[in-house]
Amino acid sequence: MNPPFYHGLRVGMLGGGQLGRMLIQAAVDYNLHIRVLDPAADAPCRPYAHAFVQGDLMDYDTVMRFGQDCDLLTIEIEHVHAGALAALQAAGKIVRPDPSIIRLIQDKREQKLFFRQYGFPSAPFRLTETAEDVEAFAEALPLVQKLARAGYDGRGVQILRSRADLSRAFDAPGLLEDYVPFAKELAVIASRNPQGETVVYPVVEMQFHPEHNLVEYLFAPADIPPHTAHEAQQLARRVLHDLNYTGTMAVELFLTEEGGLLINELAPRPHNSGHHTIRACYTSQYENHLRTILGLAPGDPAQHTPAAMVNLLGAPGHSGPARYAGIEEALRMPGVYPHLYGKSETRPFRKMGHVTLIDPDPARLHAKAAQVKALIQVISA
Repeated sequence: MNPPFYHGLRVGMLGGGQLGRMLIQAAVDYNLHIRVLDPAADAPCRPYAHAFVQGDLMDYDTVMRFGQDCDLLTIEIEHVHAGALAALQAAGKIVRPDPSIIRLIQDKREQKLFFRQYGFPSAPFRLTETAEDVEAFAEALPLVQKLARAGYDGRGVQILRSRADLSRAFDAPGLLEDYVPFAKELAVIASRNPQGETVVYPVVEMQFHPEHNLVEYLFAPADIPPHTAHEAQQLARRVLHDLNYTGTMAVELFLTEEGGLLINELAPRPHNSGHHTIRACYTSQYENHLRTILGLAPGDPAQHTPAAMVNLLGAPGHSGPARYAGIEEALRMPGVYPHLYGKSETRPFRKMGHVTLIDPDPARLHAKAAQVKALIQVISA
């Protein structure tokens, strides 16, 4: 690979959303030339990329054409044509993470089979092809049904609690997981380079919107026993090792009511559970993604200050040009850092930005997060 510290190295990124936007912000410090492919003409990355191509991430020919002008390719969303990335890799392009890993994680059934094969703890499951298959497992209710592919941000996932719910079962390939009551939802961000050097961030705790399954709050580090935090970090380290992974990954977990850990899902890219690392850690998840895909040593993931994140979601009943009401007042508070995603149009529960909060006092941090959540509303102008 060419030395990365000048514009001669062309890094292609599939996906131009808010994660890519923050990745570009980190790339500026490394003098990297970033090219972006995204289907949206007004993608958040567009004003900041060195080159922007509008196109379908799932179209083979589009991805192939885009990749021809890149030396190294990476992703900020996993819904991409993994076959095209594999063909580009075979033609000599560097693709990180490896297309075979992207393909595995794209299919939730393949993820679960990977967990089973390598002995990772996860909820018991069975594979299904049709809604009729789902009905055959009625005796096992309650169950969590997941579509095999294309689900994200709560889409393609539903809880079937009773026989009455079977009428809305997805009629497509997927899986059924045992419904496991849990105490907390956790996540671990980890980064690994091709040489196997791995760093793992402190465990975070996520709190989700009760209806739309989107993260509302994140607290880091998670309020869990030290031995549980260590176990979660070791699980993340093992996942990256067993996949021979390169880049940054999020490992999402459940902490059961009995104190055990179950892996829920993987995200082969930077993740919203690591947004706070920009302000609260010595090296952000975005910088470490770049460092590791470039083959450099990952930076220190240690967290120097307790942090929280508040997701800024489009307010119910508001669609149209976005306005961030209350943000001026929030900026008067110490330790409040907004990140707005550059999306001109809001709609109910659309991710429009987030606010990172840092404070050495965890109790004060929780109170401040609630205050910011109530204060900032994303409404239509």
